[in-house]
Amino acid sequence: MGTENQTYLTEFILLGLSSDWQTQILLFVVFLIIYLLTLCGNFLIIVLIHIDSRLHTPMYFFLKNLSFTDLCFSTTVIPQMLFHLLVMRKTISFAGCSIQMIFFLIAGCTESSLLAVMSYDRYVAVCKPLHYSTLMTQRVCVQLIIGSWASGAIVSLVDTIFTLCLSYHGQNIINHYFCEPPALLKLASEETYKAEMAILAMGIVILLGPVSLILFSYWNIISTVIRIQSGEGRLKAFSTCGSHLIVVVFFYGSTIFTYMRPNSKKVNEGDKVISVFYSVITSMMNPFIYSLRNKEVKEAFRKAFGR
Repeated sequence: MGTENQTYLTEFILLGLSSDWQTQILLFVVFLIIYLLTLCGNFLIIVLIHIDSRLHTPMYFFLKNLSFTDLCFSTTVIPQMLFHLLVMRKTISFAGCSIQMIFFLIAGCTESSLLAVMSYDRYVAVCKPLHYSTLMTQRVCVQLIIGSWASGAIVSLVDTIFTLCLSYHGQNIINHYFCEPPALLKLASEETYKAEMAILAMGIVILLGPVSLILFSYWNIISTVIRIQSGEGRLKAFSTCGSHLIVVVFFYGSTIFTYMRPNSKKVNEGDKVISVFYSVITSMMNPFIYSLRNKEVKEAFRKAFGR
Protein backbone atom coordinates (compact mmCIF):
# COMPACT_ATOMS: atom_id res chain seq x y z
CA MET A 1 0.00 0.00 0.00
CA GLY A 2 1.29 3.38 -1.02
CA THR A 3 4.26 1.76 -2.84
CA GLU A 4 4.97 1.95 -6.52
CA ASN A 5 3.54 -1.44 -7.58
CA GLN A 6 0.74 -2.58 -9.83
CA THR A 7 -1.61 -3.88 -7.11
CA TYR A 8 -4.86 -1.98 -6.87
CA LEU A 9 -5.41 0.14 -3.79
CA THR A 10 -7.66 -1.05 -0.99
CA GLU A 11 -7.48 2.12 1.10
CA PHE A 12 -6.64 5.81 0.89
CA ILE A 13 -5.00 8.21 3.32
CA LEU A 14 -6.72 11.59 3.62
CA LEU A 15 -4.49 14.52 4.54
CA GLY A 16 -7.45 16.50 5.89
CA LEU A 17 -7.57 20.25 6.44
CA SER A 18 -4.52 20.45 8.68
CA SER A 19 -1.65 18.34 10.00
CA ASP A 20 -1.15 20.49 13.12
CA TRP A 21 -2.67 18.82 16.19
CA GLN A 22 -3.82 22.04 17.91
CA THR A 23 -5.40 23.28 14.68
CA GLN A 24 -7.18 19.94 14.29
CA ILE A 25 -8.68 20.25 17.77
CA LEU A 26 -9.85 23.79 17.00
CA LEU A 27 -11.36 22.62 13.69
CA PHE A 28 -13.05 19.72 15.48
CA VAL A 29 -14.84 22.13 17.82
CA VAL A 30 -15.82 24.46 14.96
CA PHE A 31 -17.16 21.70 12.70
CA LEU A 32 -18.91 19.95 15.58
CA ILE A 33 -20.81 23.18 16.33
CA ILE A 34 -21.61 23.59 12.61
CA TYR A 35 -22.86 20.00 12.39
CA LEU A 36 -25.03 20.33 15.51
CA LEU A 37 -26.53 23.57 14.13
CA THR A 38 -27.13 21.82 10.81
CA LEU A 39 -28.88 18.88 12.49
CA CYS A 40 -30.97 21.03 14.84
CA GLY A 41 -31.95 23.60 12.21
CA ASN A 42 -32.95 21.11 9.55
CA PHE A 43 -34.70 18.69 11.93
CA LEU A 44 -36.64 21.62 13.37
CA ILE A 45 -37.80 22.70 9.90
CA ILE A 46 -38.93 19.16 9.02
CA VAL A 47 -40.85 18.77 12.30
CA LEU A 48 -42.52 22.21 12.18
CA ILE A 49 -43.66 21.78 8.58
CA HIS A 50 -44.95 18.31 9.34
CA ILE A 51 -47.01 19.22 12.43
CA ASP A 52 -48.36 22.65 11.39
CA SER A 53 -51.12 22.46 8.78
CA ARG A 54 -50.58 26.13 7.85
CA LEU A 55 -47.21 25.14 6.40
CA HIS A 56 -48.66 22.46 4.11
CA THR A 57 -48.05 24.52 0.98
CA PRO A 58 -45.82 23.88 -2.06
CA MET A 59 -43.12 26.27 -0.83
CA TYR A 60 -42.78 24.53 2.53
CA PHE A 61 -43.06 21.11 0.92
CA PHE A 62 -39.94 21.98 -1.06
CA LEU A 63 -38.25 23.46 2.02
CA LYS A 64 -38.91 20.26 3.99
CA ASN A 65 -37.28 18.25 1.22
CA LEU A 66 -34.36 20.69 1.10
CA SER A 67 -33.83 20.20 4.84
CA PHE A 68 -33.87 16.42 4.43
CA THR A 69 -31.36 16.71 1.57
CA ASP A 70 -29.14 18.97 3.70
CA LEU A 71 -29.16 16.38 6.48
CA CYS A 72 -28.06 13.68 4.03
CA PHE A 73 -25.52 15.99 2.39
CA SER A 74 -23.78 17.02 5.60
CA THR A 75 -23.92 13.54 7.16
CA THR A 76 -21.98 12.01 4.25
CA VAL A 77 -19.01 14.27 5.04
CA ILE A 78 -18.92 15.82 8.52
CA PRO A 79 -19.05 12.77 10.88
CA GLN A 80 -16.06 11.19 9.15
CA MET A 81 -14.29 14.56 9.12
CA LEU A 82 -14.83 14.93 12.87
CA PHE A 83 -13.44 11.46 13.52
CA HIS A 84 -10.38 12.14 11.36
CA LEU A 85 -9.72 15.40 13.21
CA LEU A 86 -9.18 13.33 16.37
CA VAL A 87 -6.70 10.86 14.87
CA MET A 88 -3.33 11.30 13.24
CA ARG A 89 -3.70 8.61 10.55
CA LYS A 90 -6.77 9.39 8.45
CA THR A 91 -7.57 6.28 6.41
CA ILE A 92 -10.63 5.27 4.41
CA SER A 93 -11.15 2.03 2.51
CA PHE A 94 -11.64 2.06 -1.26
CA ALA A 95 -15.19 0.77 -0.72
CA GLY A 96 -15.86 3.41 1.95
CA CYS A 97 -14.48 6.12 -0.31
CA SER A 98 -16.72 4.93 -3.16
CA ILE A 99 -19.84 4.84 -0.98
CA GLN A 100 -19.14 8.31 0.42
CA MET A 101 -18.65 9.69 -3.08
CA ILE A 102 -21.89 8.15 -4.39
CA PHE A 103 -24.09 9.47 -1.58
CA PHE A 104 -22.33 12.84 -1.47
CA LEU A 105 -22.97 13.33 -5.18
CA ILE A 106 -26.60 12.17 -4.96
CA ALA A 107 -27.36 14.59 -2.11
CA GLY A 108 -25.36 17.46 -3.62
CA CYS A 109 -26.82 17.14 -7.12
CA THR A 110 -30.33 16.75 -5.72
CA GLU A 111 -29.85 19.94 -3.70
CA SER A 112 -28.77 21.76 -6.86
CA SER A 113 -31.98 20.69 -8.60
CA LEU A 114 -34.09 21.50 -5.54
CA LEU A 115 -32.78 25.05 -5.29
CA ALA A 116 -33.80 25.55 -8.94
CA VAL A 117 -37.25 24.07 -8.26
CA MET A 118 -37.70 26.39 -5.28
CA SER A 119 -36.75 29.42 -7.36
CA TYR A 120 -39.32 28.37 -9.99
CA ASP A 121 -41.95 28.04 -7.25
CA ARG A 122 -41.23 31.59 -6.06
CA TYR A 123 -41.27 32.84 -9.67
CA VAL A 124 -44.76 31.43 -10.21
CA ALA A 125 -45.98 32.75 -6.83
CA VAL A 126 -44.75 36.30 -7.48
CA CYS A 127 -45.03 36.66 -11.25
CA LYS A 128 -48.08 34.46 -11.95
CA PRO A 129 -50.06 34.54 -8.69
CA LEU A 130 -53.45 33.92 -10.35
CA HIS A 131 -52.17 30.68 -11.90
CA TYR A 132 -50.20 29.47 -8.86
CA SER A 133 -52.78 27.00 -7.54
CA THR A 134 -53.25 25.40 -10.97
CA LEU A 135 -49.56 25.28 -11.88
CA MET A 136 -48.16 24.11 -8.52
CA THR A 137 -50.55 21.25 -7.72
CA GLN A 138 -49.62 18.50 -5.27
CA ARG A 139 -48.96 16.11 -8.15
CA VAL A 140 -46.64 18.60 -9.88
CA CYS A 141 -44.75 19.22 -6.63
CA VAL A 142 -44.21 15.50 -6.05
CA GLN A 143 -43.06 15.08 -9.66
CA LEU A 144 -40.56 17.93 -9.23
CA ILE A 145 -39.15 16.30 -6.08
CA ILE A 146 -38.88 12.91 -7.78
CA GLY A 147 -37.22 14.58 -10.76
CA SER A 148 -34.72 16.31 -8.46
CA TRP A 149 -33.70 13.04 -6.78
CA ALA A 150 -33.63 11.20 -10.11
CA SER A 151 -31.34 13.82 -11.66
CA GLY A 152 -29.09 13.64 -8.59
CA ALA A 153 -28.92 9.84 -8.84
CA ILE A 154 -28.15 9.86 -12.59
CA VAL A 155 -25.38 12.46 -12.31
CA SER A 156 -23.92 10.64 -9.31
CA LEU A 157 -23.95 7.35 -11.21
CA VAL A 158 -22.19 8.84 -14.25
CA ASP A 159 -19.55 10.71 -12.21
CA THR A 160 -18.90 7.72 -9.96
CA ILE A 161 -18.63 5.17 -12.79
CA PHE A 162 -16.18 7.30 -14.79
CA THR A 163 -14.12 8.03 -11.67
CA LEU A 164 -13.98 4.50 -10.24
CA CYS A 165 -13.42 2.76 -13.56
CA LEU A 166 -9.94 4.28 -13.70
CA SER A 167 -6.93 2.37 -12.40
CA TYR A 168 -5.62 3.33 -8.97
CA HIS A 169 -2.30 1.86 -7.85
CA GLY A 170 0.82 3.31 -6.31
CA GLN A 171 0.10 6.67 -4.67
CA ASN A 172 -2.78 6.45 -2.17
CA ILE A 173 -2.60 9.85 -0.43
CA ILE A 174 -5.57 12.14 -1.11
CA ASN A 175 -4.88 15.78 -0.31
CA HIS A 176 -8.44 16.38 0.82
CA TYR A 177 -10.75 15.77 3.79
CA PHE A 178 -13.28 13.52 2.00
CA CYS A 179 -13.69 11.55 -1.22
CA GLU A 180 -15.00 13.39 -4.27
CA PRO A 181 -14.19 12.93 -7.98
CA PRO A 182 -11.81 15.89 -8.54
CA ALA A 183 -9.61 14.83 -5.61
CA LEU A 184 -9.63 11.15 -6.59
CA LEU A 185 -8.81 11.79 -10.26
CA LYS A 186 -5.48 13.25 -9.20
CA LEU A 187 -4.39 9.77 -8.05
CA ALA A 188 -5.43 7.89 -11.18
CA SER A 189 -2.73 5.82 -12.81
CA GLU A 190 -4.06 6.38 -16.34
CA GLU A 191 -5.36 9.15 -18.59
CA THR A 192 -8.32 10.95 -16.99
CA TYR A 193 -9.54 12.97 -20.01
CA LYS A 194 -12.75 10.97 -20.56
CA ALA A 195 -13.65 11.09 -16.88
CA GLU A 196 -12.98 14.84 -16.76
CA MET A 197 -15.19 15.40 -19.83
CA ALA A 198 -17.98 13.29 -18.32
CA ILE A 199 -17.82 15.24 -15.05
CA LEU A 200 -17.77 18.52 -16.98
CA ALA A 201 -20.83 17.47 -19.02
CA MET A 202 -22.70 16.47 -15.86
CA GLY A 203 -21.66 19.77 -14.28
CA ILE A 204 -23.23 21.68 -17.16
CA VAL A 205 -26.47 19.73 -16.66
CA ILE A 206 -26.67 19.81 -12.87
CA LEU A 207 -24.94 23.13 -12.10
CA LEU A 208 -25.18 25.56 -15.01
CA GLY A 209 -28.72 24.42 -15.88
CA PRO A 210 -30.20 25.04 -12.41
CA VAL A 211 -28.22 28.24 -11.80
CA SER A 212 -29.51 29.64 -15.13
CA LEU A 213 -33.09 28.87 -14.09
CA ILE A 214 -32.48 30.46 -10.69
CA LEU A 215 -31.07 33.66 -12.20
CA PHE A 216 -33.96 33.81 -14.70
CA SER A 217 -36.51 33.34 -11.91
CA TYR A 218 -35.03 35.96 -9.60
CA TRP A 219 -34.54 38.43 -12.43
CA ASN A 220 -38.26 38.21 -13.19
CA ILE A 221 -39.15 38.32 -9.49
CA ILE A 222 -37.07 41.48 -8.98
CA SER A 223 -38.57 43.05 -12.12
CA THR A 224 -42.06 42.34 -10.79
CA VAL A 225 -41.21 43.55 -7.29
CA ILE A 226 -39.92 46.89 -8.62
CA ARG A 227 -43.45 47.60 -9.84
CA ILE A 228 -44.89 47.09 -6.35
CA GLN A 229 -46.24 50.38 -4.99
CA SER A 230 -45.48 49.63 -1.35
CA GLY A 231 -41.95 50.53 -0.31
CA GLU A 232 -42.20 48.09 2.61
CA GLY A 233 -43.24 45.31 0.22
CA ARG A 234 -40.30 46.03 -2.07
CA LEU A 235 -37.87 46.04 0.86
CA LYS A 236 -39.17 42.72 2.17
CA ALA A 237 -38.98 41.10 -1.29
CA PHE A 238 -35.47 42.42 -1.95
CA SER A 239 -34.36 41.21 1.48
CA THR A 240 -35.69 37.72 0.75
CA CYS A 241 -34.20 37.58 -2.75
CA GLY A 242 -30.88 38.90 -1.49
CA SER A 243 -30.55 36.24 1.21
CA HIS A 244 -31.49 33.49 -1.24
CA LEU A 245 -28.91 34.72 -3.75
CA ILE A 246 -26.24 34.54 -1.03
CA VAL A 247 -26.88 30.77 -0.84
CA VAL A 248 -26.75 30.58 -4.65
CA VAL A 249 -23.35 32.31 -4.71
CA PHE A 250 -21.92 30.14 -1.92
CA PHE A 251 -23.23 26.82 -3.21
CA TYR A 252 -23.01 27.17 -6.99
CA GLY A 253 -19.94 29.40 -7.02
CA SER A 254 -17.87 26.93 -5.01
CA THR A 255 -19.14 23.80 -6.79
CA ILE A 256 -18.65 25.30 -10.27
CA PHE A 257 -15.11 26.32 -9.28
CA THR A 258 -14.34 22.76 -8.14
CA TYR A 259 -16.10 20.66 -10.77
CA MET A 260 -15.94 22.78 -13.94
CA ARG A 261 -12.30 23.70 -14.36
CA PRO A 262 -9.36 21.77 -15.82
CA ASN A 263 -8.03 19.08 -13.51
CA SER A 264 -4.62 19.60 -11.96
CA LYS A 265 -2.44 16.95 -10.36
CA LYS A 266 -1.92 19.26 -7.39
CA VAL A 267 -4.49 20.31 -4.79
CA ASN A 268 -4.08 23.78 -3.36
CA GLU A 269 -5.03 24.37 0.26
CA GLY A 270 -7.44 27.02 -1.02
CA ASP A 271 -9.31 24.35 -3.01
CA LYS A 272 -10.09 22.47 0.21
CA VAL A 273 -11.34 25.65 1.88
CA ILE A 274 -13.61 26.36 -1.10
CA SER A 275 -15.08 22.86 -0.91
CA VAL A 276 -16.04 23.54 2.74
CA PHE A 277 -18.58 26.08 1.48
CA TYR A 278 -20.67 23.59 -0.50
CA SER A 279 -20.03 20.48 1.60
CA VAL A 280 -20.47 22.01 5.06
CA ILE A 281 -21.52 25.66 5.25
CA THR A 282 -24.57 25.79 2.94
CA SER A 283 -26.32 22.92 4.76
CA MET A 284 -26.07 24.95 7.96
CA MET A 285 -27.13 28.23 6.31
CA ASN A 286 -30.16 26.95 4.38
CA PRO A 287 -32.64 26.50 7.26
CA PHE A 288 -31.80 29.94 8.65
CA ILE A 289 -31.98 31.74 5.29
CA TYR A 290 -34.91 29.91 3.68
CA SER A 291 -37.11 29.01 6.64
CA LEU A 292 -36.36 30.24 10.16
CA ARG A 293 -36.58 33.90 9.06
CA ASN A 294 -40.13 33.39 7.73
CA LYS A 295 -43.03 34.77 9.74
CA GLU A 296 -45.09 31.57 9.28
CA VAL A 297 -42.25 29.39 10.58
CA LYS A 298 -41.74 31.64 13.60
CA GLU A 299 -45.46 31.41 14.39
CA ALA A 300 -45.36 27.61 13.98
CA PHE A 301 -42.38 27.49 16.36
CA ARG A 302 -44.21 29.57 19.00
CA LYS A 303 -47.29 27.40 18.62
CA ALA A 304 -45.32 24.14 18.90
CA PHE A 305 -43.23 25.18 21.89
CA GLY A 306 -45.78 27.40 23.64
CA ARG A 307 -43.97 30.71 23.19
